[in-house]
Formats: sequence, structure tokens, C-alpha cells
Amino acid sequence: MTAQIDYFYTHLSPWAYLGHQEFLRIAENYDVTVTFRPVNLAVLFPLTGGLPLGKRHPARQKYRFIELQRWAEKRGVSMNYKPAHFLADIALADSIAIRLQEQGGPVGTYSQKVFEAVWQKDLNAADENVLTAILNELGLDADNLIAAGKSDEMLEAYTVNSRMAETANAVGSPTYLLNSEPFWGQDRLDLLEDALKSGRGPYQSLE
Repeated sequence: MTAQIDYFYTHLSPWAYLGHQEFLRIAENYDVTVTFRPVNLAVLFPLTGGLPLGKRHPARQKYRFIELQRWAEKRGVSMNYKPAHFLADIALADSIAIRLQEQGGPVGTYSQKVFEAVWQKDLNAADENVLTAILNELGLDADNLIAAGKSDEMLEAYTVNSRMAETANAVGSPTYLLNSEPFWGQDRLDLLEDALKSGRGPYQSLE
């Protein structure tokens, strides 16, 4: 039986970027069906007790940069640790991914291109021209996808994904949900692969 994973993430997450290619590799190796579910952290964090980066203790903010460097080296990924447009509104880019998921389009490849725009190329992924260039490069209908990404329907789906993440105990980006068991953080990908390899049942909260 083919495994299915709900992938909760946002393109503004450096951790999702660092784990994206490795996650896709794992999914392909184990014939996993992935449902891409971009989330709005501004919705999810208040629901799960998370804090925006600027409100975290300075020690946590400093440690974050250390971890980013470690994992970029570990994953062999090029990364700009302080992108100029880090706080840009990523809702449109995320919502386009939701639309591509609905259409059965190349969501994984699209997301990789958006991640690279933010975390490698120092581009503003809130800029429609940047998104148009990415979509055109993939041979997709940029005008229709951007219009769809702005629609109330997609923005509602974005919020629904975020609330679904809370229900699934996915407290941040990225979270990979396998058989109702959340794996939070790209540093849990080895554990996710172990679970797929063994075929074990899901671990549950003891509370």
C-alpha cells in the first residue's frame, strides 16, 4: 500500500528549504504520495504557541543562525542566511502551490524554485514578476495561476491548511505527517525515512 504524507510548509521557512530536496528524494524512493499543504505561520503560530522570529529570545535567534549553517553544510545546500526579503508577504507564492496541488501540477519543482528565489538569489517572492518568471520557466500558465493564487478560494484554502496543521499537531514548518504521526523539522527526515522503511504504525501522544 502506498504511503501518504501531508507536507505542511511555507516558502518563507529556511528549514523547509533545507529539507525540501531530501524530503522529495525520500518520497520518491518509498513511492510516497505527497499532499503539499502550504500554511500561514501567522495563523498557525498563535494556535500552537509559536513565536515570530523577532519575538524570540536573542539567544534563540543567535542559535538559529548556527543551526542554519550546520544544516546547509550537511545538506550541501547554498544559502543566503539573511535574505533581503525575508519578511515579504509569501501568501501568493504559497497559495499558487496550493492551486498546483489541486491541479496535479509540479508543486515540488515549483516550490524548489521559490525557495531558491528567497534563500539563494535574494529575490522578492512577493513580487508577481518573480513568480511569473518561475512559472514561465516551468511552462505553466502564469497569468491564470497568479489570478487563482489571489482568489478568496485559495486564501481560504491557505487558512484551512493552517488550521488542519494545528489539528495534526504540526507546530511549525516543515512538518511531515505520516499516518497521523507528525515529524516536525527537516532534522527529523532520518526518522521519517526510518518509519517508512520499517512500515511501523504511528506513535501517538501519551497525553
